[in-house]
Amino acid sequence: MGRVAQWWARLAGGNPYLLDVPLAVFSFAVSLWSVRNDDTDWPWWVYAMTIGTALPLPWRRRAPLTVAALSGLASIPVSVVAHSVMPQIPVYAVVSIYTVADRARDWQRRLLLGVLVVSNILGTHSVNGAFFSLLLTIGTFVFGSLVRELRRLARVEADRALEAGRRAASDAARAVVEERARIAREMHDILAHAVSLMVIQAEAGPLVVRDNPDRAIRAFDDIAGAGRDAMVQLRRVLGVLKEDGAAPELAPQPRLAELPALAERVRSTGPVVELEVDATAGPLPAEVEAAAYRIVQEALTNTVKHAEASRVEVRVVRAGEELSVTVADDGRGLRLSSEHVASGWSGGRGLVGIRERAVACGGRAEAGPGPGGRGFLVSARLPLGAAGLAEKVG
Repeated sequence: MGRVAQWWARLAGGNPYLLDVPLAVFSFAVSLWSVRNDDTDWPWWVYAMTIGTALPLPWRRRAPLTVAALSGLASIPVSVVAHSVMPQIPVYAVVSIYTVADRARDWQRRLLLGVLVVSNILGTHSVNGAFFSLLLTIGTFVFGSLVRELRRLARVEADRALEAGRRAASDAARAVVEERARIAREMHDILAHAVSLMVIQAEAGPLVVRDNPDRAIRAFDDIAGAGRDAMVQLRRVLGVLKEDGAAPELAPQPRLAELPALAERVRSTGPVVELEVDATAGPLPAEVEAAAYRIVQEALTNTVKHAEASRVEVRVVRAGEELSVTVADDGRGLRLSSEHVASGWSGGRGLVGIRERAVACGGRAEAGPGPGGRGFLVSARLPLGAAGLAEKVG
């Protein structure tokens, strides 16, 4: 029976006339049975009015109030002249009242409700009759109104579910974009730094291979070391992209303790690197340490690639509830356009990545010419406490 009911609901939902026509036939059958069961031999027009009460019902969904009015008008002559043939429960009245309460406009519903109250009180011959009629018609109207409200709530829930689905899809798409940007930043920092060191060492190798073979060997060793380090860090980043079901091979995020090794690799390319890391800075949030490491790495990469500097100063110290990161060199600096000066930012993708990393931690970063226009200075301040994290979330 359950399957039959579901099949019928789907069939009727596709074509409402498949339900409403049999309903009209049933209503006519009930009214006709009531007329035929009466002892009086009624004329033909009583039968015609009986048909008229049920005839409009197939169109009840398209014009609820009109169908209710036509059925009601057809029933008036029968009710006045041949009241005894009126069925105890007029199906046409129940169906038409329910449909108006469920599907009609608000003003049509109010109009019908007023007509029902007045007609049931004035059109019945006894108190019991008026009470029964009011109970039947007003109860039907209330039931239709309840179905109407349930239908409205179902639409509201469906709209909410649809909106929630859209928000979830939007959040998922935004998360994908953010993750891609994060991976792009990581790969840029890793590859730019490693390739820059390798290129400089490779260019220096042929120049010293004859006069200073030991230095050439060290240069090639540094190239190999930079390549191995890049591979390790790339494996760390790309581990999240492995196929589903595979165990991720993720190394920990870079920490401040790795900065001396980073500085040593840069020293091998020529410039003197002075590194100061505040020993009282730890323990720090992992994301702050990773951001500080990547900011220093990118700043040193820019120094090696562009600055032609002989000296670089790197300071990572705790200043209250912030971690202060500065990288300053004595190189040739960078000429800024008016647009760069106005924005307070310069350089290419690497410097933009520095700012993004600082902002991701709730902090800020700046880059530009050093004091007096000499060299280049990168500075960042990364919050360590809940305030910075709240700002990041906000």
